[in-house]
Amino acid sequence: MGTEHSPTVFAPRFAGKVVVVTAAGGGIGGATALRLAREGAQAVVAVDVLPAVDRIEAMIEIAGASAVCMKIDCTDEHAVAAAFDRILSRFGRVDVLVNGVGGGGGGRNTEFVESTSQTWRKIVDVTLLSTMLCTRQVVQGMRDRKYGKIVNIASSIALVPTPKMVEYASAKAGVIGFTRSLAVELAPFGVNVNAVSPGPIKTAATDSLPPDVLARSVNAVPMGRIGLPEEIASAIAYLASDEAAYVTGQNLAVNGGRALN
Repeated sequence: MGTEHSPTVFAPRFAGKVVVVTAAGGGIGGATALRLAREGAQAVVAVDVLPAVDRIEAMIEIAGASAVCMKIDCTDEHAVAAAFDRILSRFGRVDVLVNGVGGGGGGRNTEFVESTSQTWRKIVDVTLLSTMLCTRQVVQGMRDRKYGKIVNIASSIALVPTPKMVEYASAKAGVIGFTRSLAVELAPFGVNVNAVSPGPIKTAATDSLPPDVLARSVNAVPMGRIGLPEEIASAIAYLASDEAAYVTGQNLAVNGGRALN
């Protein structure tokens, strides 16, 4: 006799919460936006510079949350401030911020000796500056309410030296440092700040990597496979929930064991 599989039913861990997810147009950000919506979020604001974010809006609504789609460049300080002003005017607060914007290399992987300062600046701006700009918009409100969850997406590249990714590793290491330091500042106010460091994950970014680069990454994973965006979203959902109330300043590596040493 065959076995019927019912759709996964999640506990309403985010009931009444207002959530903002950047880089929500797909991949890890999109999976996270949908996961938090399915876990009962009151509203999910999906932010991305790409038009693909429009597709997520309807999916968030189907999942049961009020959805807002914003197409902005998270490295543009004025655009970020204006977007969060609109969010705060509509909902009054942000309970959870997931900073997923990162990258900036345009699929180019070269040794550092061949790289340019223009590339460094772009990668640092997209990966680290965007995280700092978005976070700056919510910290005062979280401090005042003595509640808030911030989860930053770092990378296992920052933990395990990887050839031809020096700039990206440096920027993601900056995200981890930012996470740890901010966590100490905000801990007295009951605000949790954590990071998740994915290993190789099936996204548009990894699809754009040269085959030899991707193969090296996957071969270094003890589990022997590439991860899925939904697996990262599960880790983010935990850190963004009240179940992780006593967890702050941590970097959770979700990478099939790649960074064990």
